[in-house]
Amino acid sequence: MILEKIFMRNYIGKDIDAQIREKYGIFASIVGIVCNILLSGSKMLVGLFFGSVAILADGLNNLSDAASAIISIIGIKIAAKPADEEHPFGHGRYEYIAALIVAFLILEVAITCFKDSIAKIHDGGTMVFAWISVIVLAVSILAKLWLFFFYRRIGRKVDSKVCMATSKDALSDAVLTSATLASTLVLHFFALDIDGYVGAVVSVMIFIAGIGVAKDTIEPIIGSAAPKELYDCITQKVEGYEGIVGSHDLIVHSYGPTKRMATIHAEVASTMDIEKAHELVDLIEKETLRDLGIFLVIHMDPIDVCNEEVMKMKEAMAQLVAELEPQATIHDFRVVKGENRTNLIFDVVVPFSMSDIGKRELVLEIRRVVKAQDEKLECVITVENSYCAK
Repeated sequence: MILEKIFMRNYIGKDIDAQIREKYGIFASIVGIVCNILLSGSKMLVGLFFGSVAILADGLNNLSDAASAIISIIGIKIAAKPADEEHPFGHGRYEYIAALIVAFLILEVAITCFKDSIAKIHDGGTMVFAWISVIVLAVSILAKLWLFFFYRRIGRKVDSKVCMATSKDALSDAVLTSATLASTLVLHFFALDIDGYVGAVVSVMIFIAGIGVAKDTIEPIIGSAAPKELYDCITQKVEGYEGIVGSHDLIVHSYGPTKRMATIHAEVASTMDIEKAHELVDLIEKETLRDLGIFLVIHMDPIDVCNEEVMKMKEAMAQLVAELEPQATIHDFRVVKGENRTNLIFDVVVPFSMSDIGKRELVLEIRRVVKAQDEKLECVITVENSYCAK
C-alpha cells in the first residue's frame, strides 16, 4: 500500500509490538479523519443545497466517523501506556472502551437522522436533482470501499479491535451511500421523491451497524472465549514438549490485544520426578511468554500412563462418551479400586448449548451403560464447558 510505504516505511517488516501497534493505529485513524472530513463536507453541502435528507444523513454519518477516529487515537494512545503499580497488566482495554464510545456515536447519529427522515416524510419537501450529487455519492462509495480494505488490512496486521470495527463501519457506509445514490437516481429518472424513506432506511442500517460494533467491543471487556486459532496454538505449544501427555482446561484472559494471560492443566506421567516435572513446566511457561507473548500458568495433572488396564478403560470411556454426545470429550480419568466397587473418576466437557437437563441425562446414560457392563463400576463425573470459541 502506497500510504503505508510512505508514512510507515520505518516499521514495515518489523515484529508487531505495542509501540508499532500504536503507530499503525494512529496512522490508520489520521487517514480516516482526513477522508471522512472531506466526504462529510461535500455531502452536507450537497444535502443542504439540494434538500436531500438522505445525503445529509450520510454526511453526518461521515462526520461521526471522523469524530470516532479522533476518539480512536485517544484510546490507542492511552492503551499503549506501559503497566504500572495499579495496572500490572497494562492499559490495553482502553482501546476497547474507545471502540465502544465510537459505537455510541454511530447510534446517536442514526437516531438523529431517523428523526429528520420521519419529519420529512410527514411534512413533505422537495428534493432537487443534480448530477453533482451523483458524482459526490459515487466518489464516496469508492472511498469507503477503499477505507474498508485499508482498515481491515491494518486491523489484521496489528490485531486491532478499533480498526476491525471501523472497517465494518466503512463497508456499511458504502452500502448505505449506494442506497442514497439509488434514491437520487430514482428522483431523476422516475420523478419519484423517496428521499425521506431512504433516509429512514439508511438510519436504521446505521443503527444496526452501531449495535454490531458495540457487541464486538463489549465482548472482550466482559470476557470472551479464546479464538480457536489461539486456543489451538497454545495447546499445540504445550503438548509439543516431551513429557507432556496432554492438556485441558485452557483459559485465556485478555487485557488488550498485546497483553494476555492464560492458565492450563498439563498432564504428565505420574511416575515423573516432581523436580523434573516442575522444571519442564517452568520451561514451557518461559518459552510461551517469549514466543507467544502470553503469560502462562500451568497446573500439573499426574496421569497413570503405565497401567494398561487403566489406559484401555480410558479409551473405552472416551469412545462411549463420543457415541452418546459427539461434541463431548473427557479428561482427568482416574481409577480408584475398593473392596466392593471401583470408581471411574473423570471430567466430561460438553458444549455450552447443552441444557442442564441434557447434562443430567448424559451423566445418567453414561452411568447406566457402564453399570450394565459391570455392576461394580461407579462413575464419578464432573461436567464442564470448554473455554474455546467455536
